[in-house]
Amino acid sequence: MVTSFLSDTSQADSASVSVQASTDPGSGRESVKIIVVGSPKGVVKIIHKLYRLGFAEVTEWSQPLPTANPREVMSVMKRLVLLD
Repeated sequence: MVTSFLSDTSQADSASVSVQASTDPGSGRESVKIIVVGSPKGVVKIIHKLYRLGFAEVTEWSQPLPTANPREVMSVMKRLVLLD
C-alpha cells in the first residue's frame, strides 16, 4: 500500500510522503518505509515537523537523495512494527 499527501498546500515548499510496507509472516513484524519527496527545503521542513510531533528523530532519516527531477530530493526512514 502506498499513500501520498501534501501536509500544507499553502506553503511554497511542499513535500509528498509515501509509506510502503512489507510483511514477514514468520516474524510477526512488518518493515515500513516512510519516504518524503520534494524540494530540499520542503523535505527538511517535513522531517523537522515530524520530529516536533514526536514521530521520529531527525537522525533516523537518510541524507537527502537525488531523484529523477533535478529540483527534487527524497529522504527515507525505516521502522519495524509488530503485527497484531
